[in-house]
Formats: sequence, C-alpha cells, structure tokens
Amino acid sequence: MTVVTIPWKWLNGMYVYTAVCAGLLGVAMLLAPNLVVAYLGMPIQDPIVFGVVGSAYVAFAIASILGLRFPLRFVPVLMLQLIYKSVWLVTVFLPMFISGTPPACAWMFAAIFVSYVVGDCIAIPFRHLLAQESVKV
Repeated sequence: MTVVTIPWKWLNGMYVYTAVCAGLLGVAMLLAPNLVVAYLGMPIQDPIVFGVVGSAYVAFAIASILGLRFPLRFVPVLMLQLIYKSVWLVTVFLPMFISGTPPACAWMFAAIFVSYVVGDCIAIPFRHLLAQESVKV
C-alpha cells in the first residue's frame, strides 16, 4: 500500500481561487458583458460565445465550492481547468507572442492562466489520481 501526501491547503486554496475569480468573472460576463469587454480592453465579443464562456466559469465556481466540501471528488474540476488553460496558452497565446501581436487583454489572461496552471500542478494529487493500487490518504 502506497501512502500519498495530499497538499490539502493548496487543494482548498485552488478551489477558493477558482470559486472567487471564475465566479465573479462568469457572473459579470453574463450580467454585464459590455462592462467586462470595456473594463478588460477586449474587442467586441459574440454574445453567444461570451455567454457560453461566462456560464462555464460560473459552473467552475459552483463545482469548486463543492470541492471545498469534497476535495478529492472534485479534483477533476481542477484537472479540466489545468488542461484547458494550458491548451489556450500553447495554442492561442504562444502563437500571438511569437508573432509579436498579443493585445493587452491577452497578456492579462496569460498571466492569470499561468497562475492557475502552476497552482493546479501543485495542488492536484497526481500520484493519488493515477495510482493503480489502493492508496492510503
């Protein structure tokens, strides 16, 4: 039997970080999209896509609140966040960076996404999730 140390403070910290930041941004995107676009210095957004993204952020926030009660059961929320933010950084931001064309809002999103990627990599108990045998927590 393998003993795995779970980084409980980091895990709960990432749930709080996600609940607060994704929740606030998601609600703002749904209720005041023009204000979000203006405040973040973004180009005009398609209201359907913007609404889908806002809804997804609210869903992440709600799932993260549940993760505070059941931390290991909701680790897939952090995994999904880690994956989609890493994919965005590599497929959207990196090409803009290489071509020298990222707008100011892209830099802000990249910085925030990097903070989530680093935090999720520290918080997610990969050894526990990927263990093939019984693991004692």
